[in-house]
Amino acid sequence: MIRRLSKYMGPGPAVTAAFIGPGTVTVCSIAGNEFGYALLWALALSVISTLMLQEMALRVAIGKGMGLARCIPDSIQSPFWRIFSIGVVIMAIGVGNAAYESGNIAGAALGAMELIPSPMLHTYHININHISLLTGLAALILLMSGSIKVIMGFLTAMVVTMSVAFVLSAAMLKPDIILIIKGFAPKLQAEQTFTALALVGTTVVPYNLFLHSELVQRRWKKPGDLKYARTDIIISVLLGGWVSASIIVAGAANESGSIESAIDLAKGLEPIMGHLAIYFLAFGLMAAGFTSAITAPLAGAMVVAGAMGWSTKMESAGVRWTAIAILATGIIFASLGLKPVRLIFMAQLINGILLPIITAYLIWLASGKSMPQNFRSKGISLFIYLVLWLITLSMGVFSIVKLLKGL
Repeated sequence: MIRRLSKYMGPGPAVTAAFIGPGTVTVCSIAGNEFGYALLWALALSVISTLMLQEMALRVAIGKGMGLARCIPDSIQSPFWRIFSIGVVIMAIGVGNAAYESGNIAGAALGAMELIPSPMLHTYHININHISLLTGLAALILLMSGSIKVIMGFLTAMVVTMSVAFVLSAAMLKPDIILIIKGFAPKLQAEQTFTALALVGTTVVPYNLFLHSELVQRRWKKPGDLKYARTDIIISVLLGGWVSASIIVAGAANESGSIESAIDLAKGLEPIMGHLAIYFLAFGLMAAGFTSAITAPLAGAMVVAGAMGWSTKMESAGVRWTAIAILATGIIFASLGLKPVRLIFMAQLINGILLPIITAYLIWLASGKSMPQNFRSKGISLFIYLVLWLITLSMGVFSIVKLLKGL
């Protein structure tokens, strides 16, 4: 029985670990705090979109026997477009993940400090958050173990415990189920637009498509394995959606003012849940930050290596040094309390451009003649994917316009 179930266990939890990060926790908390259950439909849309894109990426990975990043130099014949595509992907995933990594580490440290209060270190007139430093070093040790099996086992365990923390927190609030169900009916007011897009943007993560495809083709290689890969990603993404929905529910019950992090949410729920709120949500935030602090450099390293035509094995020099560079950037910014605002702004801008490009590229690969017949997108499924591309395109345009207005 256990052996049979193990066939369905794969890299899906890495996808959940990546999109349930400090950013998702914060956005879901704000969505619940400001609009109650009204944006649960936007979360549902983001979960469905994530499932569709990840399923397409895993079909490409198994059908072609290579990760999405390695498909770029292999499938684009024009030298100009090949170099352009590789450059955009490396900038968005490699540089972007380095910028976001500081937020992942800082989020994990913020949760940890609520569980284990710890003062800042003061040395040479510099304030150092040593919890952020230790968090980054722990992630580095795990990544440098060189074992995907060990990393995936750890991520799976953390995702499960993080899910229990957030879901249990929501359940303890005894929310009105009827109101929750009504929240899944699509209805958008002007002031909700940006938050709704933020919910989609924190769930549909471009680098997850590359990371998942790379890990899938290592785990499953035969056409008959497609059902196992699909089951793995469906369970993982739905679990992530459940966690996000639980955070929105908790945010809706918040009794304090505005929310900027899960810690603010926990303090607002303390009158209802008691002091347990701090422990549950602080642990959830710590786990969310730490798992994302592992997946971001892992994905960035594999994308850079694959796009450049290097080996994507964990023990290869290209993967190790790229992962170290991304992680080191995050450790430095988080430990010194610096906010790489400009880097994050540029990463968001490029990701806004990248998502519709990646979606179009995925559709092209998955529906192309080079794909095996039983893996190819066609008919109704192809039409649905094209509709999804239009959604990602409109999201990208809106995000870019919104960001440029903030200049």
